[in-house]
Amino acid sequence: MTGLLIRLFVRDHQNTADPAVRLRYGTMVSVVSIICNLFLSAGKFAFGLLLGSIALTADGVNNLSDAGSAIVSLVSFRIAAKPADRDHPFGHARIEYVASMIVSFLVLLVGVELLTTSVDKILHPTAPDDRYLLASIILLSASILVKLWMGLLNRRVGKKIDSAVMRAAATDSLTDCISTLAVLVSTVLYATLSWDFLDGWFGLFVAILILVAGCRILNETKNSILGERPVEETVNAIRRVVGEYPEALGVHDLIVHDYGPGHVIASLHVEVDSKRDALETHDSIDNIERRICAELGIQCTIHTDPIVVGDPEVDRLHLAVAKIAGEIDERLRVHDFRFVRGTTHSNLIFDIAAPFECPLTDEEIKTAVTARVRAIDPHYCTVITLDRE
Repeated sequence: MTGLLIRLFVRDHQNTADPAVRLRYGTMVSVVSIICNLFLSAGKFAFGLLLGSIALTADGVNNLSDAGSAIVSLVSFRIAAKPADRDHPFGHARIEYVASMIVSFLVLLVGVELLTTSVDKILHPTAPDDRYLLASIILLSASILVKLWMGLLNRRVGKKIDSAVMRAAATDSLTDCISTLAVLVSTVLYATLSWDFLDGWFGLFVAILILVAGCRILNETKNSILGERPVEETVNAIRRVVGEYPEALGVHDLIVHDYGPGHVIASLHVEVDSKRDALETHDSIDNIERRICAELGIQCTIHTDPIVVGDPEVDRLHLAVAKIAGEIDERLRVHDFRFVRGTTHSNLIFDIAAPFECPLTDEEIKTAVTARVRAIDPHYCTVITLDRE
């Protein structure tokens, strides 16, 4: 079914890097979600009112909020497809993260409302009208199958086009399957055992599931908006491309900026031999930037760091400083090492890359390294730049 929908409504569906194709994917999934959720919501509302079941009505409200979320997603895909302009030079793709956060707020709002209603039902239980039980059971069973398919649809397409808002919708739909199953169990138990007191408790269970799903979506979206560490696969892929060029002696200060799906920008420093011709080096760096863009879809800017290669004294001091850093914390890495000889003192200029998990402060690291370097020779002075990664 999913493959058929893609073939029918998403022209050129293989070209997921094209914003127009992403828009077609988003439109197709959003429209399907709106239609399915509106039908499910109407059916559950109707039977929930007829039965007097708070759990069934709660599930209908949840489906109605899902339809609203799908509308938000539809609007976000249309905005995200807009090209870059003067006010938004990096495009509009990050609107998907904002839309995903709006979806999370809608889910949480529904969860809070259902929580209070269910508690009231627990305190003041009423017996459902059993004339519509069989029809309700059929409706709930069909709803589980529909929501399961919708969750798989959103997950598959969300992974295909790297969409945060679709991943959020997938999580919400699969959570709905569990909540609807709980309502189904409540209805079956009443039909077979006349346990009318369970209605409020199962409504409470549904509300808690909705709140948990909303918090999960909010947390994931929050990380995307604030900026998070790039995935290891992206970092390794960039390092792999750079490593295929023998003139690139080292890579550091790699930063990846995510401006939304298909809009990733990276910057990094590449160490090169200071004696190498500047024009040749520039040509190599241009080739690396083009390859990263062509193969990984990342707009990349590379800064070259010339370093002295083949000088015995510089190599000896570099190794000594690297060893000192490793003794302080094995995760510390030294790069951009330069040695400037002087008559009264000599400067050792270098950067240290330290992980955020390192308990030492920047100043503590610099002080410890400087003290050990001066223990080698009191005429050595350090000029240290410390980077957290």
